[in-house]
Amino acid sequence: MQTKKVCRVAAIQMISTDSVRQNLEKIKESVGRCAEKGARLVLLPEYFSFMGNYEKEKLSVAETDVVTSEIGDKSEVQEFLSSVAKENAIWVIGGTIPIKSRNKNKVFNSMIVFDDLGIRKARYDKIHLFEFSNGEEQHNETRYCIAGESPISLETPAGNTLLSVCYDLRFPELYRRKSIREDTTNLIVVSAAFTKDTGLAHWEILLRARAIENQAYVLASAQGGRHPSGRETWGHSMFISPWGDIIKKCGFGEDLVLGNVDFDYLGVIRKKLPSLEHQKFNLEKRRVC
Repeated sequence: MQTKKVCRVAAIQMISTDSVRQNLEKIKESVGRCAEKGARLVLLPEYFSFMGNYEKEKLSVAETDVVTSEIGDKSEVQEFLSSVAKENAIWVIGGTIPIKSRNKNKVFNSMIVFDDLGIRKARYDKIHLFEFSNGEEQHNETRYCIAGESPISLETPAGNTLLSVCYDLRFPELYRRKSIREDTTNLIVVSAAFTKDTGLAHWEILLRARAIENQAYVLASAQGGRHPSGRETWGHSMFISPWGDIIKKCGFGEDLVLGNVDFDYLGVIRKKLPSLEHQKFNLEKRRVC
């Protein structure tokens, strides 16, 4: 009998503080637990290593990209991710960290991936920058961040894996662009720090929609609770099937989500409903009758 091929994946939910050391200690413990439970890939939330009282504080903890860094450059968090990946023989998708740009007053919000040998495999700079105001809470990520320009997917133990961050989730064209679909996506990862208001209204709906329309698993890792600054994030990290079913999710607080990317099941779904084969591209021009 042929053995079913699966890849166990995990998402870590956090309530990150303004202490990098404290956050990294918690991550080390959680990654170790994920590895013990058989995970081959683990996803961290947006700004896992630092969430301060003010948006501007991210400038003070920004690091130089480890690929281009020189002696004396700050790359503590990236070196940590490489080390914890190698120690646990697990792929680590490092949520996001602030990476320095040529503009000293702005950073990239970057997701960096390390394989199970601790080798840096990819960097994705968040493309869609968040702006929100409900009268009491205001966010404008463009004040201190530069938007990325290129979607990124790569081969991981879960197959072709598409990287995305938080506000990206509202833009389905990012996940459907033909240029990044040389191989059909098996796993979409979403690192986030959704606000309580937007999370309650849209988080689950958007995640399930991305899974259904791409016929791919979705693994979402979020910040989830009340931070020392008073900010509240929605949490509810989850793992969703390519049919849109929620396989596993959590509520608020520090937690883990684990599940299997089942390659056979992906094939079953895509054969039963071959919508990916029916997709039409280059539909920008609209005829008005």
